[in-house]
Amino acid sequence: MHNSSTTDTLEDKVSSTAANETLEDYTLRYAPHSFRRWSPRVVAITALGGIAYLADFSIGASIGMAYGTTNAILAILFAAIVIFLTGIPVSYYAARYNIDLDLITRGAGFGYFGSVLTSIIFASFTFIFFALEGSIMAQGLLLGLGIPLWAGYLISTIMVIPLVIYGMKALSKLQVWTTPVWLILMVAPVAYLIHQEPNLVGQFSSFSGNEGFKPFDMAAIMLGAGVCLSLIMQIGEQIDYLRFMPAKTKENNKSWWIAVISAGPGWVILGAIKQIIGAFLGFYLLTKIPGVNTTEPVQQFNAAFHDMLPGWIALSLAVILVVISQIKINVTNAYSGSLAWTSAYTRISKHYPGRIVFVIVNLAIALALMEGNMFAMLGKILGFYSNFAIAWVVVVATDIAINKYVLKLSPKEPEYRREMLYDINPVGMVSFIAAAGLSIAAFFGLFGSFAAAYSPLIALTVAFVLTPVMGIITKGKYYIKKDNDGIKEPRYDAEGTPVATVYHCVSCDQDYERPDVMYSHQHSGVICSLCKTLEK
Repeated sequence: MHNSSTTDTLEDKVSSTAANETLEDYTLRYAPHSFRRWSPRVVAITALGGIAYLADFSIGASIGMAYGTTNAILAILFAAIVIFLTGIPVSYYAARYNIDLDLITRGAGFGYFGSVLTSIIFASFTFIFFALEGSIMAQGLLLGLGIPLWAGYLISTIMVIPLVIYGMKALSKLQVWTTPVWLILMVAPVAYLIHQEPNLVGQFSSFSGNEGFKPFDMAAIMLGAGVCLSLIMQIGEQIDYLRFMPAKTKENNKSWWIAVISAGPGWVILGAIKQIIGAFLGFYLLTKIPGVNTTEPVQQFNAAFHDMLPGWIALSLAVILVVISQIKINVTNAYSGSLAWTSAYTRISKHYPGRIVFVIVNLAIALALMEGNMFAMLGKILGFYSNFAIAWVVVVATDIAINKYVLKLSPKEPEYRREMLYDINPVGMVSFIAAAGLSIAAFFGLFGSFAAAYSPLIALTVAFVLTPVMGIITKGKYYIKKDNDGIKEPRYDAEGTPVATVYHCVSCDQDYERPDVMYSHQHSGVICSLCKTLEK
């Protein structure tokens, strides 16, 4: 790392801070070939470790109790199909070109400053779900150790800080080592319960819920799907790991694709299974232990473990499962949130405060939500948030799959450098604002009670249709400001792989690979995208 002298400018110092790969983890830029030393398998396991969260069990139980088993399962499956399909193009793009969702969004219809809005939406996802998962952990500490909820919230927040600070290097080790233990603790009690009480499955399948809906009720299915679709934003966290995939080659082609599909869109397969299990365990609690909160995962697993083992062992294992799960997901929430906040703040202010500052900011917001008992309003918060999330992800996925690859309205390779992009691209911005605006209006009943249940479908349809329409109307004019970045060597080779040639930035005195640099007439030399971002 560059040692700043007293004559260095503030920008030089800031750029040097951001260039510290150990702490900053390539927050604002392309993840270079020289840093990506993990195999596809390790990257995939690290990414999938982040979906160990127990919120799926709460979500499944809440919609199962409200709308009945049939409607809940159909809602879960509908949401899973949407999440899987939209996750394919963005996961491929992130792994192929080694950039996060914010950098993808800039060149996929939103423009350089347009994607600031979506960075804030993604950051909101991370602190909402951190608060949700922290609440679940606090419930476990209360049940198992008698620790008051307020103290549990504080413990669940503080304990992730040391792990998050060191980024991918620390997170890959944590996720790889804890995943087998987590899987055994999650699967064993549920399998044993079904084996011991097979009649439960039949009773569960005929459960009609508490809201009075009939089976196969479309309104109930869409209401449940709206809650599940709030998780569409999880793809952003998967991508924060997938951007460290090694280059795709003939030798690793099969393992590369398996890793990208399983750890990218494939996360939702396990997510949907967990939601259905959550609905099942919620029903089990309702019938066996009336009066217990059926949406609390620690209560669900405590009851399931008690069918299998003596009391104190059962309770201990339930608490261990909760703690492991929450650490695994909340390091990811805090990590991804810090990336999103840093990216938005730096582009607006032209100042880089360091990713760790926003680790603390994200955790402080999450702690405030926990202390405000956000868990009690789980369904309403997620149902509202999903309108924004669906609109954004569908716009980006459609822009990549259709506008780039089918209509060829914008370059296939990504562009995220400040001087090469328009500030705002109407393709993504208009599509997103229209989709989110109409779906939120429907969610709050402005189009009547019938349309309120279908707000997720409105967000999805408007985003999917309007994105290519806006691309055709604008003729792709606002994707790229200029074709030439002043360097003769292309950024990507004939196969589309990022070129690893190293260039020296004349502004911050750091080395960067070809996709991350351009020629600056102002500096009379090559400058990195980071310094271009920080220019006043």
